[in-house]
Amino acid sequence: MVELLNPVVRRVRDEVDESPEQFWAKQARVLDWFRTWDKVFEWNFPERYRWFVGGYTNLCYNALDRHIAAGKGGRTALIYANERGERRLYTYMQVYREVTKLAAALRGMGVEPGDRITIYMPVCPEAIFLMLAAARIGAIHVVVFAGFGAQALGGRVEASGSKLVFTADVTYRKGKNVPLKHIVDEALAGLSHVEHVVVLRRTGEDIPWTEGRDLTWEDFLAKGAEQSGDVTPVEANDPVFIMATSGTTARPKLTVHTHGGYGVWITTMAQWVFALNDQDVWWATSDIGWIVGHSYIVYAPLMLGAATIAYEGALDYPGPEAFYQLIEEFGVTGIFTAPTAVRLLMRYGAAPAHEHDLRSLTRVVCAGEPLNPPAWEWLQKKVLRDRVPVIDHWWQTETGGPVIGNPYGLAMLPIKPGSATIPLPGIHIRIVTQEGEDVPTGEKGILVIERPFPGLTSTLWGEHDRYVKDYWQRIPGRRVYFTGDAAHVDEDGYVWFSGRADEVVNIAGHRIGTIEVETALLTHPAVAEAGVTGRPDQLRGEVLAAFVVLKPGYEPSETLKQELIETVRKELGPIAVIGELSFVSMLPKTRSGKIMRRVLKAVILDKDPGDITTIEEEGSVEEARAAWQRLKAEQRGEES
Repeated sequence: MVELLNPVVRRVRDEVDESPEQFWAKQARVLDWFRTWDKVFEWNFPERYRWFVGGYTNLCYNALDRHIAAGKGGRTALIYANERGERRLYTYMQVYREVTKLAAALRGMGVEPGDRITIYMPVCPEAIFLMLAAARIGAIHVVVFAGFGAQALGGRVEASGSKLVFTADVTYRKGKNVPLKHIVDEALAGLSHVEHVVVLRRTGEDIPWTEGRDLTWEDFLAKGAEQSGDVTPVEANDPVFIMATSGTTARPKLTVHTHGGYGVWITTMAQWVFALNDQDVWWATSDIGWIVGHSYIVYAPLMLGAATIAYEGALDYPGPEAFYQLIEEFGVTGIFTAPTAVRLLMRYGAAPAHEHDLRSLTRVVCAGEPLNPPAWEWLQKKVLRDRVPVIDHWWQTETGGPVIGNPYGLAMLPIKPGSATIPLPGIHIRIVTQEGEDVPTGEKGILVIERPFPGLTSTLWGEHDRYVKDYWQRIPGRRVYFTGDAAHVDEDGYVWFSGRADEVVNIAGHRIGTIEVETALLTHPAVAEAGVTGRPDQLRGEVLAAFVVLKPGYEPSETLKQELIETVRKELGPIAVIGELSFVSMLPKTRSGKIMRRVLKAVILDKDPGDITTIEEEGSVEEARAAWQRLKAEQRGEES
């Protein structure tokens, strides 16, 4: 196995495997603790497992106070930029002062340790300061992407029992002011437990206002006049935030992450996988409404003393040069982005990148969905010209940070485009069938994790029974964590993901992952994006249905359709039978960029797609449905 050839990776893996509790006790020193733990790990299944039991810490303290105490308060902590050209830079001391004011204001509003607040705000400094302030006083923040509809927002506010909701009048998106306040009002209709809505005014535009409930940002700050902004030490297993899963499944799950285990995990993985350090100008292109934004825009970069960039707006607005310009402007050293963003930039070609100085960049990491080899090759070869590595890795909202990846910060392993690389030290996986049987090397199955690790959520908010059932009792006869993702492991121990387990298509007994088919389609120069699902077929059991977005300059045609079908056949063999291929201008995706294949499945089966309030482009579902109906009408015409 390749990883066994690297002595550094082997040493760390052996160390954690020989004595996991001793290893994680040592690794926990990456944080400062007010009180050392009594016990590293305990688990009385099916109760919640706990890490660093009896230890007291605080993520906000670790992100700010300890750097100031070390004399680093004058270093840049946060760089805010938006698509309109606005720039704001804050030192660690300046962030500390803003956060302590907000912490005092929260206390003045009656927020106590364990209380929940919902943040429905843009990627802006005030929202980040608010996250840190909530953590500082032991409250629990629930950040909801400022773009979700009222149904998604209201469901999260209700499920979390938040007493305060924070929003802004607008967010900035592709040159427009996108209103937020009316969405909040609609979401909160009938929710009596919300005491106040605090609004950050960014424009002079009129917004709806509820007297007695709504407060301006300034009025909120005034509540802290007689209050303390001091930090509250919290037990390691106290929640720091609740984060809903992104919504490729119909019903979101409210995962819970804690000050102790989560803090240790995300900083360790930032060092192991990203080589993140206090000399970095780090840019995670995500949104604070996602787990990547929590872990790698806010908490881990600040805890490790880096300068972190928070960007509001579209990466390609006013043009694709905006992305590269920011790298050049701030001397960005490391980027965390998503395959969706890479494919978006691919549409414009590599020329905009070559017009900017990207020499500060030392590595790019990708996660969110598998980084298809054509997208990897474009970024690695054509944009970066092999000067720096493009590193794929895999994790989930539930894991808090990376689980499968290339341990670049320890010792980089050979890159296999399309593979997330290896289970990181401390992670033990198996590939199994739905019935719990191990599958041979190279064969697809469901990836499961054999034991808890510090970053893994130990419950769902208010639904612990569901957590146990959905994650630890899903595979018959085996107590393993069910990831829900399909994958196989090759002879070198590299992991290859092929989509969600329920998205693997069975064609005449052959299992094909939707990701594999989408990757094959992306090898054609006309294809910008592709979404694939399976549909029932009387002869073969299932066949493939594909929805394709073309690059500028290409037009849909029957000839192109046949070319694409032949491309898939050439890449994957005759078993990859495409029953239908439709051209669309956009795909139904979550706001974090994941293709909602369950929605495509619902479209072709003419079923209700369920909750689609988390979708990026509202018209994408209707367009997919219309394209499918046109295709079926054409087929009926041919048959008659």
